[in-house]
Amino acid sequence: MSTVKVTAEIQDGVAELIFDNPARMNAINLAMSQQASDLIDALAQDERVRLLVVRGAGATFVSGADISEFEALRSQPEAIARYEAISSGMFTRLRAFPKPTLARINGFCFGAGMGLAAACDLRIAAQDATFSVPAARLGIAYRPDFISWLIQIVGAARVKEILITARRYSAQEALAMGLVHQVAPAKSFEEDVAAYVAAIAQNAPLSTVASKRMVDEYADPTRPPDATLCAELAQACLASEDYIEGRRAFMEKRRPDFQGK
Repeated sequence: MSTVKVTAEIQDGVAELIFDNPARMNAINLAMSQQASDLIDALAQDERVRLLVVRGAGATFVSGADISEFEALRSQPEAIARYEAISSGMFTRLRAFPKPTLARINGFCFGAGMGLAAACDLRIAAQDATFSVPAARLGIAYRPDFISWLIQIVGAARVKEILITARRYSAQEALAMGLVHQVAPAKSFEEDVAAYVAAIAQNAPLSTVASKRMVDEYADPTRPPDATLCAELAQACLASEDYIEGRRAFMEKRRPDFQGK
């Protein structure tokens, strides 16, 4: 049985989407893209999920797309169209995921790995993580949607440097440019990510979902924000049982028990 796969696990409100291709440092092949799309669709409908964490199995995040299958699956027009439809579907689903998303980055975050990270709302990296978009070394152009997402994160000037130089960036350089939100020591990476994730999962689900959606509305450069939707999201939080629980917990000096209602 092949060990190349994408799996999902859910525990305490946190779902993990795990890319596992050990022979190629978790490079994503076409079958994995389809598996991930199916899992993302299922997780989006799962009421248990408050946060989605995207990670690679083992010591690395995602080293890119699996180039070894390009000749067979990405060389002729019809095959290219099919490949792009399946692969792009995974990224757009992750970008549109209704709950907050976090990229847990260790080892290599290259090419398609950078696309996954940019599609997420939050990014935390291990001290030994390395980032790169090597498209210029392969004679291809990076995907337009990935470029758009990266521009929103670090700005156009920095994205030009990333793409034109195709060089590798350290975790500290990624932090300095705003590509990641936090960098954790490699020795305590697991514990630091767990604490970061647990803190998010304990927050009010309606509030975190509303915050994600409202920021996305105002950050989208292609259209004006839906102010009516944003007002409705804010009002729904104020009308929720979680708002009552949050007020009471604050006054009683205890941790709130939010139910997403």
